[in-house]
Amino acid sequence: MLDLPVVWAEDCLAHLPGAEIWVGVRTPGTELPERATTLRDAVLAAGGRLVPAAGHDDALVRTVHDPAFLDHLASVHDSWLAAGFDQDPGQDRVVPYVFPTPAMLDGLPVREPVAIHARAGRYCYDTMTLVGPGTWAAARAAADAAQTAADLIAAGERAAYAICRPPGHHATRGGYGGSCYLNNAAVAAQALRVAGVERVAVIDVDAHHGNGTQAIFYHRADVFYGSVHVDPGAGWFPHYAGFADETGAGDGRGANRNAPLAPGTGDAGWLAGLTEICAAVAAFRPGAVVLSLGVDAAQDDPESPLRVSVDGYACSGGLVGELGVPVVAVHEGGYHLPTLGALTVATLRGLIDK
Repeated sequence: MLDLPVVWAEDCLAHLPGAEIWVGVRTPGTELPERATTLRDAVLAAGGRLVPAAGHDDALVRTVHDPAFLDHLASVHDSWLAAGFDQDPGQDRVVPYVFPTPAMLDGLPVREPVAIHARAGRYCYDTMTLVGPGTWAAARAAADAAQTAADLIAAGERAAYAICRPPGHHATRGGYGGSCYLNNAAVAAQALRVAGVERVAVIDVDAHHGNGTQAIFYHRADVFYGSVHVDPGAGWFPHYAGFADETGAGDGRGANRNAPLAPGTGDAGWLAGLTEICAAVAAFRPGAVVLSLGVDAAQDDPESPLRVSVDGYACSGGLVGELGVPVVAVHEGGYHLPTLGALTVATLRGLIDK
């Protein structure tokens, strides 16, 4: 029996990216609404207790993210349509084409462009994370789900699971990418801190490194970030972050641990990496954990080359549960619909059985 609260926000289904633009080619999107309904149905069938996500004001989200970025994301699609891009050239989703990177500006100040097609790249770092009419509503609902799960922990629950869609761990304080818009795990961690938890650890088991979560907390001593993921040095997203020598900076020095793995790594190597992360978390002595629960490291998932089994995921939940502190599980990746529910249920069962 999977006896834990399952936080659900109906608006998470509103995001319809329609496609991804990858190396200039339009490809089918993989971050589909069916991911969320599949997860919901599986965890409820296993015994989870459905809890509607509560609405929250923007105060906490605006401590995690740059308010200017949030204002942009909330309005950019309406501005795109007002400029007529759905008619000419016929693109009804926001797709950036120019980015104010250091390579472009080389130390010059970042301006706010007048043209919306230029402004589209102001807070985005890739071309595959499209914004549609329901994207903001869904992203904001996912953040509410994460914050609600943290509220349940603060109220005394030992574990809570938030079905967050779109996912969030690639979203930085000031931008979005990697199919992520708002950083749900960071919202949950900050909510726990505001609730009085002195130290919080984020454990990320998604197949890809959570560059956004790492960046948000990289200079902080009160939130530890640890991730086990496919090695970006082997050519995998996010390419520029997720290396073992990234250990935090300033006040956060030593509060970051990455365990990058070679493509093809299965249960034994993956669990060894997670064991390393959990040992570092135990030494940090958190009062609560946020589990960035991506299941795309699974052997059937199309989005990564790791080969983790259902049993491996069950063991991963057990490793996190053995830390002996309350856990907010926030869903991240996982794109193989036939196995998505079983992988997630196995992880959550491993978590609460400890």
